[in-house]
Amino acid sequence: MKITFDKMEGAGNDFILIDNRSGEIPDASKNGLVVPYCRRGQGIGADGVIFLQPDAEFDFSWDFYNSDGSKAEMCGNGARCVARFAHKIGAAGRDMTFRTIAGPIKATLTERGAKVQLADVRLPAQPLRVRALDLDLDAWFLNSGVPHAVIAVDDVASVAVKTLGAAVRHHERFAPAGTNVDFFMPRAGGGIVVRTYERGVEGETLACGTGAVATAIVASFFFGHAAPVTVLTRGGEELKVYFTITEETAAEVFLEGGARLVFSGWFDAPDL
Repeated sequence: MKITFDKMEGAGNDFILIDNRSGEIPDASKNGLVVPYCRRGQGIGADGVIFLQPDAEFDFSWDFYNSDGSKAEMCGNGARCVARFAHKIGAAGRDMTFRTIAGPIKATLTERGAKVQLADVRLPAQPLRVRALDLDLDAWFLNSGVPHAVIAVDDVASVAVKTLGAAVRHHERFAPAGTNVDFFMPRAGGGIVVRTYERGVEGETLACGTGAVATAIVASFFFGHAAPVTVLTRGGEELKVYFTITEETAAEVFLEGGARLVFSGWFDAPDL
């Protein structure tokens, strides 16, 4: 079977997007496509694959896979990319709502990308004390669509994200599902700088949308940063996070940033 796709990126987080509204690609075959085609150097290369699916209630639904073949409930950068992809193929207008495992997501296209609304985020009462690689860390644990452990550091550039992130990601405090891990510090001139170890990719990515949201909320509620919070990603692009803080919840949560088509193409899947 010949499968057409778009390769898109949002703040350096890259994805393969496939229009599967026809249902030609069965669920049982998706995992076998994801891992080899996400592999860098031997495939297309991506942090994940998004299958756009039909939906009876919303404009569409998505079936999102991390590069290791696991499913993720939500992805903020992927949400912006799928919004532009859906509009490009005629599946939605400039304002849309689509279904994810984490719930329905609203999106509006912007000049550079999209602005997406995420679910309300419940605030942690206090950080969890985590010991990893002989370090005692305070990790603020919250769910912005997927779980994140947010850790404030003095110098984010010097953090060994691959090793320390992996140790926290697999820590018993976050078992059995594990967690994404975000390291952040204030940015000169305002906002914050974030680096993220992503569960499912099992390494550092150039950006993480849900991580930017989780970290911005922690930076605001517990460290005094005013909303909206501008987040500088590892890839050098900025994301903007909007929200309103109540006593226990961040509500009206929006993530705004770019979403760019890198290239379009096709590949042959002979086993389908």
